[in-house]
Parts: sequence; C-alpha cells; structure tokens
Amino acid sequence: MIKIVQSEDPVLREVAKEVPLSLIGKPKIKKIINDMIIALNAESDGVAIAAPQIGVSLRIFVVSGRIFDDDFIRGQGSIEGDLYKKARQKDMVFINPILKKISKDKKLLSEGCLSVRPIYGKVRRATRATVEAYDENGKKVVKDASGLLAHIFQHETDHLDGVLFIDKAKDLHEASMDNDEFNEKN
Repeated sequence: MIKIVQSEDPVLREVAKEVPLSLIGKPKIKKIINDMIIALNAESDGVAIAAPQIGVSLRIFVVSGRIFDDDFIRGQGSIEGDLYKKARQKDMVFINPILKKISKDKKLLSEGCLSVRPIYGKVRRATRATVEAYDENGKKVVKDASGLLAHIFQHETDHLDGVLFIDKAKDLHEASMDNDEFNEKN
C-alpha cells in the first residue's frame, strides 16, 4: 500500500521540482504516477493527489475520473462502494502544470485534504481556471475548468508550491467520515 504523507512531513512544504521532459513516459515517472493513482484509489473520498502527498517532490498531480460521475457530482451513492465499481472516466495526469488563467470571480467552498486528515475548512478560490501541462505521454495539454475541477486545479497546484489548504482556509474544524458535508479531499 502506498502511504499518503501527512501535514507534518516536510516534503509537503517544499516547492516541488519540475519533471525533465526527457523523463516523461519513462519507467521511473510511470511508476510514480501509478503509485499516485493506487494511493488515490485506496481512498474512497479522494478526488485528486499531488506527488508530494506520496513523498515525491515532483510537479505532478492526478485528478480522479470519478469526479465526473453523476452520483459523485450529486453527492449520491455509497462513498464506500459504488463509485469505485463503476466504469468511469479516465484519471487525468498533469505534469509540470502551470495555472495560465484564473477568473476574478471567486467562491468559498468546503475543502479537505488526504494529507490533512480529518480537518476541513472553507477556501475561497477562482471559479474558473486554465491549466497547461504535459500528460503521462509527454503531450502538452491545456485544460479549462470551472466549479469543482477549477477548485481542484488550484488546490493541487498549491501542493506543488508547498502550500496546504489549511494555510488559506477559514472555519477549520474536524469532521467525521460520516459527516454529510460536501468535501473535496485531495
């Protein structure tokens, strides 16, 4: 099992290093991405993960395809079961991501993090964001997002810069896993 490091681990406070383009698609980077996906999929409530969260200080994050599942979006279904058994959209890999644009319009959303358990808080983030990055095959991608996905892009980019959501959050509190509040844990 791949361990997700917690907030006291210094790797989470480092500015992650860029992945040399020549290494994208090579076994070492493929293994890191695979380990990230395994760690993310082991968490029934995770929506994304950054490489520093598994102790690797590289500029990579993965967004789970499950965020596009209708039941997930509506907050229905068993967190423990159905979302993982369903066929879902492919996970998205972002290597050396750069936030190219963010909207001036901001929204306060509840947020959590797989590396800051069991703390939640509200973070004001841009409602739209554009990320430019490389995928796992070294192809340059530009992805525009709004809502939850835009929020995730900003959260994960913060991870790569050594910033945790608790540095920006208001109303920090502990929550139990059976709490009905919407949470974005990544």
